[in-house]
Amino acid sequence: MPESKKSSGLVESAEHHRTASITTLGCRLNQSESLLIKDRLIKNGYTILPDGETADLCILNTCTVTDRADSKCRAAIRGHIRKNPKSVIVVAGCYSQMGYKQVAEIPGVDLIIGNQQKLELSKYVDGKKNERPLIVRDKIDKTDFSIDFVGDTPYPKRANLKIQDGCDFFCSFCIIPHARGRARCRDWDNMLSEARSLADRGVKEIILTGVNIGTYTYEGRGIVEVVDALSAIEGIQRIRISSIEPTTIPTELFDRMNDKSHALLPFLHIPLQSASDRILKEMYRKYSVQEYFDFLQLAHESVPQAYLGSDIMVGFPGESVEDFDLTCSRFLESPLHFAHVFTYSERKGTPAKRSTEHIDMPERNRRSLHLRRLSEKKKYDFYADHLGRELDVLFEDPKPSVWTGLTDDYVRVCVPKESVPHDLTNRLAKIRLNSIAADFVEGEFIELMDNR
Repeated sequence: MPESKKSSGLVESAEHHRTASITTLGCRLNQSESLLIKDRLIKNGYTILPDGETADLCILNTCTVTDRADSKCRAAIRGHIRKNPKSVIVVAGCYSQMGYKQVAEIPGVDLIIGNQQKLELSKYVDGKKNERPLIVRDKIDKTDFSIDFVGDTPYPKRANLKIQDGCDFFCSFCIIPHARGRARCRDWDNMLSEARSLADRGVKEIILTGVNIGTYTYEGRGIVEVVDALSAIEGIQRIRISSIEPTTIPTELFDRMNDKSHALLPFLHIPLQSASDRILKEMYRKYSVQEYFDFLQLAHESVPQAYLGSDIMVGFPGESVEDFDLTCSRFLESPLHFAHVFTYSERKGTPAKRSTEHIDMPERNRRSLHLRRLSEKKKYDFYADHLGRELDVLFEDPKPSVWTGLTDDYVRVCVPKESVPHDLTNRLAKIRLNSIAADFVEGEFIELMDNR
């Protein structure tokens, strides 16, 4: 299947289209980029429909972190084609970058566009179905970058802000350095300009996103300078750092989290992956178990109110029962409040795929279920510690009968609408946390905490 690097012969505007939908698979970075795509489509005259509704243009922003993710992407692509047989189907992102040949074999796909050009995808569609998909998949640039953002419509919820892309760490199980390229950072002024734009659109909480955001360095400025600059922007009341590698976290961030006048929230999500030094070595991770938990303890002591989360992978090739039990015990003993548990999935093109010590899938699933149960228990205990407290909650995406939002330290709170005499959409309110129900805490409205 030939690859194309130019938009020659294709209409550069969206004149033939009036509706579009965007389905986002994968990480917060994809979510951030989907918002940028959405804004550009709106500027070009599209009406954006909710994900799942029939539209003239259907875009899937894909993930390729594991073989299982690839399979989910293929299923989603086929599902969209069945539901929207006359729509122009665009497959963008990481799976398009790495698995474009497999995507091209799916009848009904019109455009396959990789990570280098996906923000410009509207340049490559002309409103017509193609007999064979156009493939746009250039080599990913290694230089720092700017983003041409155009959004000016209201956005009354938390927003992801892309500050970095790519990774140089090359963990043995991970394909992302190949799918997204080498580590590079966003232009300083361009990043702050989008943050101001988001604040003007009504965004009160910004979530810093990237592949390896702790490595951000632009003209001598690092992530500490990033959060300080964002905190100074009028309207930005909260800054949350998404997942950040343990060897890249400056301790100066702890001072910001403890400073009530600073917007940085007391929240850290620090991937562990395994509590076995032997397995960490096989994963090509850059720390020992002792180094990880020493830093975690320092974070806990420095910011006692902080939410501490992690990623843990189970069933990695060669992981013994003893390795897994050690991971479970160290997790339980640690200050961690929650762990996203990932079942190892083979990924073509990674060193781990070539191992001869793969664990059978039933055992991987058994271990995953066990650790998830331990994690849910720790999360419940964390929530229970909040009962009876009055905390600020930022509300968004209301449900039919309840307002839902998050505390500073990432407790999800629900308040019955009938008990609140205000519209809480995108507003901060003080809430008394009363009881735990499922994966959230039921709260009682006390007072509004913003001036609107």
